[in-house]
Amino acid sequence: MNEPKVHTYIDHNQIYRFTINRPEKRNAIDYDVMNELKTALKDVRENHSIRGFVITGSGENSFCSGGDLSVFHALHTKEDAYAMLSKMGKVLYDLMTLPVPTFAWINGTAIGGGCEIAAACDQRWSVPNAKLGFVQGKLGITTGWGGASMLMEKVIHANAIKMLSSAKIYTASEALELGFIQKVVPSFISEYIEEELSVSSSVLRSYKKSFISKWEQTALKERMIAEIEQCSFLWEQDEHHEAVSAFLERKKK
Repeated sequence: MNEPKVHTYIDHNQIYRFTINRPEKRNAIDYDVMNELKTALKDVRENHSIRGFVITGSGENSFCSGGDLSVFHALHTKEDAYAMLSKMGKVLYDLMTLPVPTFAWINGTAIGGGCEIAAACDQRWSVPNAKLGFVQGKLGITTGWGGASMLMEKVIHANAIKMLSSAKIYTASEALELGFIQKVVPSFISEYIEEELSVSSSVLRSYKKSFISKWEQTALKERMIAEIEQCSFLWEQDEHHEAVSAFLERKKK
C-alpha cells in the first residue's frame, strides 16, 4: 500500500496542518500534491473555526525541493509549461490570500519552488540547519509559480532582487538577516503558535482581509500571471532543458 503524498489534520488550537509526504523525492511537488493543497485551502476558507494554516514537509531533511523534475521535465513547450505553472500559481495565490495567518515551517532544505511556497505564507520559521534558495536561475528559468511577485511583498526590494538574481542557497541565519525568515527555532511547538495567534478567528480573519485588500488593489494576481507567462517562455528554451538534463544526470551518479 502506497503512503499518501500529504498528511493533514486540525490541531487543538484549530490550526490546519498540511505536510507534504514525499521524503524520497525531497518533498517535491507533483500534480497530486497540487490538487491536495488546493483542496486543503478550500477547506480552510469554508471552515471559519480554523485560526491558522501551517505547511511543512515530512522528515527532517527537506521542506520542499520545488517541482518534481522527474515529472515536469517531460513538459517541453511554453504551452505545456504554462498549464502546469499556472495551475500551481493559482494554488499559491490562494495560499497567499488565505483568510487566516499562514506559516511555512521550513524543517529542512527549501529550494526553487519550495521557496515560492514559503514566500506565499505570512511567516516563515525554520530549523537552524535549513538551507534556502530561489535557484531557478541556475536552470535557465525564473520563478514559475509567482514566487518573485510574492517575495517582493514580503521582503525589501534590495533583498528580494538579491535572493532572486544570485540564485544562491542561504543558511537560516542569512535568510533571517534578509528578512525572509522570521524565526529560527529547533521545533515548531504549540506555544509559539499560541503567542502569535492569541485572538479569535474572526479577528484574525479581519486583519488578514486588510492585507488581501492591499494585494488586490496592487494587482498581485495579474503580476503573478505575467511572471508565470515569462517563465513559460524561458521554459521551452534550450538553456532550460539542457540545464535540467545535466542536473538529472548528476543525480544518477
